[in-house]
Amino acid sequence: MSDTTDTQRDPMLGRRGLLRGAALGAAAPLLPPATATAAASTSTTATPSPSPSASASASASASASASASASLRWLGTSGWRIDVDDRTVLFDPYLTRFKTGLFDGAFRTDTELSTDPELVREHIGAPELVLVSHSHWDHIADVPYIAKSTGARVVGTETTYHLLVAFGVDPGQISVVKGGEVLDFGGITVEVAASLHSRNNKYSYFAPGTLTTPPAAPPRTIADLPEGDTLAFQVTAGNGGPSMFLMGASDFSERAVQGLRPDLAMVAVPSSTATHRYASRLLRALGGPDVVVPVHWDNFEEPLGEPPRRDPSMDLDGFLAQVHRESPASRIAVPDYRTVYGGDMRPRS
Repeated sequence: MSDTTDTQRDPMLGRRGLLRGAALGAAAPLLPPATATAAASTSTTATPSPSPSASASASASASASASASASLRWLGTSGWRIDVDDRTVLFDPYLTRFKTGLFDGAFRTDTELSTDPELVREHIGAPELVLVSHSHWDHIADVPYIAKSTGARVVGTETTYHLLVAFGVDPGQISVVKGGEVLDFGGITVEVAASLHSRNNKYSYFAPGTLTTPPAAPPRTIADLPEGDTLAFQVTAGNGGPSMFLMGASDFSERAVQGLRPDLAMVAVPSSTATHRYASRLLRALGGPDVVVPVHWDNFEEPLGEPPRRDPSMDLDGFLAQVHRESPASRIAVPDYRTVYGGDMRPRS
């Protein structure tokens, strides 16, 4: 039995403790006007603490510097743009947001795929990495254009690989992962976790299936894009963080994410109660993240230039209340499309 402290066993814990202290100092989570009514149920109160030692002050400064070097933009749905100094990582960048009738009661699975190059370029910068959780259209539809126009490396499942090859992406740009990999991109670390897709009220989901070879022709409609297994990713910027857990769907493998302990957890809001004790199991497995950021609760067929409009099937306020109840020390930050956040998920001026 070792007599080392938790911080000695895991230096990440020291940083997370400092970030948690900052999180507890917030009077309320960051909420756009539409969710202001939830603020009272999710606010946290700080407890005065003794003055830090000189070494702790130095650690706090290093942590603040690390946070300052990273910036985040929510791209809607589960998508993110993460900038670490002058390097850009994209996660599930779906920007064209074309109409399928999903939010109008007239969903068409034969909706043709399309990409708006000008709109996509407006939001992506110069990415070197694109992480894809799964291959449904609201996660991958713009990735072929991004990969071909920027040369960015795409990391995803075997199904994602075969679909992108069918779209004409260079196979050498695509890295296939299954979960469990820890990839070092020279100052940006990507941990891959096997994950699961969200469940609807019938305990199922849209367009299941996997591919073992590229389709004979490029996919034409949203029904041509099967889920193809689901991944989650944890991205860590440099040695000092922050670390960001990224989900593309509202289910997960408890054992696969156990012990990740991210600073920020971008958690997909569920549309049903089919997944048993979703919030409590996930937050416990992740070790009580410093900041919880709900995602995939918006109408992703509305333009990013507008304020986020809620998906009516999602109970965002109820989910925020669950998070606060299950992990009261976590700060909740409800994102907005038009805001640039620092590595602590506070808006940058």
